[in-house]
Amino acid sequence: MGQKVDRFEDLIAWQKARQLAAEIYQISAQGDFSRDFGLRDQIRRAAVSTMSNIAEGFDRGSRSEFHQFLVIAKASCAEVRPQLYVAQDVGYIDQKIFDTVSSSASELSRIIGGLRAAVQKQRDEK
Repeated sequence: MGQKVDRFEDLIAWQKARQLAAEIYQISAQGDFSRDFGLRDQIRRAAVSTMSNIAEGFDRGSRSEFHQFLVIAKASCAEVRPQLYVAQDVGYIDQKIFDTVSSSASELSRIIGGLRAAVQKQRDEK
């Protein structure tokens, strides 16, 4: 990790998680998806959990806690993708929307994984 980051809002991982959450809210507010309360609420919770865990872990102040919260954030992000498959399979979203949002979730997962590895390296060097 190059320069010191003072606020979770400055983390690329958090910024991308925020974007993903907005995308999820937008697509799940449309048509039949908006009326499937179970799937709609579950995918929204997973997206919000991703960005919340990045923020909470960062603000805990310890590298060990941040690392643990990043593990949880990555798992929440991983929840989004299979839920997108369900939304596509039942006709709530088309292929283009699926590809766009799934790609965002995959990219975010990679970014969180990289951040987690960097935090672990810093933690282990202490």
